[in-house]
Amino acid sequence: MRCYLPRAHDHVFAQEGIVDRPERKLVAVLAADVAGYSRLMGADETGTLLHLKTLRAEVIDPKIAQFKGRLVGTAGDSLLVEFPSAVDALQCAVETQERITARNANLPGERRMTFRMGVNAGEVILDEATIYGDCVNVAARLEKVSEPGGVVVGGSVYEQVKGKVPYSLVDLGEHRMKNIAGPVRAYRVQSGEAEPKPSPSVVSAEDLPLPFRPSVAVLPFTNMSADPEQDYFSDGITEDLITELSRSQSLFVIARNSSFVFKGQSVNITEVGRKLGVRYVVEGSVRKAGARVRITAQLIEASTGSHVWAERYDRDLVDLFAVQDEVTERIAWALVGKVGAAEIVRTRQTQTNPSAYDALLRGVEAMRRFTDKDAAVAIEFFKLALDLEPSSARTHAWLADAYATVSVFTGDQSMKIPALQSAQKAIELGDTSGHAEAIVAALYGWRGDFEAAETHWTRGLMLGPTNPDVLSWIGFICLWGGQLNKACEIGERLKRLSPLEHRDFDELLAFGYYLLGDYDASLDSFRKWDNNNYFRGFANLAACLGQLGRVDEARSAWQRCIERKPGYNLEGYRRDCPYRRQEDVEHWIDGLRKAGVTEDG
Repeated sequence: MRCYLPRAHDHVFAQEGIVDRPERKLVAVLAADVAGYSRLMGADETGTLLHLKTLRAEVIDPKIAQFKGRLVGTAGDSLLVEFPSAVDALQCAVETQERITARNANLPGERRMTFRMGVNAGEVILDEATIYGDCVNVAARLEKVSEPGGVVVGGSVYEQVKGKVPYSLVDLGEHRMKNIAGPVRAYRVQSGEAEPKPSPSVVSAEDLPLPFRPSVAVLPFTNMSADPEQDYFSDGITEDLITELSRSQSLFVIARNSSFVFKGQSVNITEVGRKLGVRYVVEGSVRKAGARVRITAQLIEASTGSHVWAERYDRDLVDLFAVQDEVTERIAWALVGKVGAAEIVRTRQTQTNPSAYDALLRGVEAMRRFTDKDAAVAIEFFKLALDLEPSSARTHAWLADAYATVSVFTGDQSMKIPALQSAQKAIELGDTSGHAEAIVAALYGWRGDFEAAETHWTRGLMLGPTNPDVLSWIGFICLWGGQLNKACEIGERLKRLSPLEHRDFDELLAFGYYLLGDYDASLDSFRKWDNNNYFRGFANLAACLGQLGRVDEARSAWQRCIERKPGYNLEGYRRDCPYRRQEDVEHWIDGLRKAGVTEDG
C-alpha cells in the first residue's frame, strides 16, 4: 500500500520563536496504479515499460491537461494528480479509463494494461512540488478498492459531483482504512462503459503473448532405447539443451517444467507454440545402445509447422558431448545468428567423462522430484560423478544445490556448510551457468550478509538470465532482503518462462504477496503450490489463513507443519527466519498468532 507522508516541514527557529507553517488548500486528488504490474513486468519488462510510457504520452497526460490537472507524484506504475475541482478529477478519471478500455479491446488479454483509480477531495498540505495529507492517503486507499478498469470515489467527492456528472455512483458502504481515523464511505462510478469481460480463451495459456526476443521451447526428447529406464538419459539431454540455450541474453527459452508437461504425448506443434507462447519448438529423440548413441533433433516454426533445421547424429558415446555442442550451436545460429550462437558455445561447460555425465544426469533426475529424500539420493550420484570427474564445475554446482535443498526441507543448518563449499568450488572451476553464484548468494542471504548476496546474485543473473534454477534462488534472496516487489516480479517472470507448471514459483509468490499484505493473492498462490514435503510452507500457509480469519483451516495447516517437524513452535520459526527486516519476521508471527499458534506451538 502506497502512503503519501510529508517530510519534516515545520521549521522551528528557537531564537526568534517563529514557526514556518505549511501551506494548505482544498483540491481533488486522483490516485492511480496499474493492476497486475508485477505480472506484466515479470513477463516482459521492456515491453511493459514501453507500453506504460506510450499510454502516458498518448492518453493519460493529455487527459490530465484537458481537465486542468497537475501531476504531483509518480512512483513506478503509480500516479498522483491534483485537480481544482472534484468534477474535473472524476471526468478525467472516467474518460481516461474509457480511452484505455478502447485501446485494450484490440490487444490479447495478457497484453492489456488496466488501471485502478481512486478520487478523493479535501484539504492537502503543499510541500514544494508535491502534496500530502489524509486526503491523499484516502485517495490511494480508494484506488485499492477499485476493480481494474474502474474508478472509486470517496464520500466528499460524491457530495460535490452529484447532479453534475452523467454517471451513476453505486454505494459500496463504509470501509475501514489503515491509519485513517473513522470509516470512509466509497462509491463505484458506473459510466456506462465497462472493461470488456475476456472470454476464457483470452486469459488461457493458449493465448500467451509472444516475447519480443526469439522464443523457443525444447520438448522432451523421446527415449527410443529398448529400456524405459533410460528415460533419465534422454531427459538429461533435453535439459542440457534448455540450460545451454537459456545462457543467451538474446533468447527467450521456456523452462524445463512446462516443456516436460508434454512428455510422452503426441503433440501438435502449433498447439504447443500457442500454449507456451513461443515462435519455435525443438523436438528430437535419443537412442542409447551400448557404446553408441543416436540423436535426432529438429527446429520447427510453431505457427506453420515448417522445419527450420533438422539433423541426425550416429556417434560413439564418447562423442556425445561434441554432438550436444553442435546441436546447441545449430539451433542458436538459426534463432539469433552467428554471434549469438558463439556466445552460447563460448560459455558451454563441456563434460569429458561419459560415466560421470551419466551419474550427473541421474542426480539431476532425483532433484526434480523435489523431496529431501530424493535430494539426499542426488547427493550420492553427484559425489559419484565427482569421483569420476572432479573438475566438473556443473556437478559441484548441483551438489551445492542438493545440500541446500536438504537444508531447506529439513531445517538441518549443518548442510549449508558443504553447500557453500561445493558452490564456491564450482565458481573456482569456472561455472558459467550462474547456478553456483545463485546458491552462494542464497547462502549469504541466509547468514544475513545481503551485500555479499547481491554481489553473487548479480553475477548469477548475468550468466543465466532465463535459467529458472538461477532465478528462483535470486527471487528468494530478494524476498529475504526486503525487496518484495522485486521478488514478486521475478516470480511472475518465472511463471511466464514456465506457464504450464510453476510449482516452485508459486511458493515465492505466496510468500511475497503475503509480506506485501495481499493475503488473497498469497492464498491463491499457496493453493497452486503443491509440495507436501516442506514443513515451513505449511507454517506460512497457516499465517496467511490466520490473516484472512480462516482459523480452522489455519490450525489444520499448522498441524500439517508439526507433523513434518515435531516440536516446532514460534521460537523455532523466529530462529529459522532468514529475513533482513524484523518487521517481516513479525508479520509472519502475527499471522501465526491469529491462526491460534502459541509460543509452545
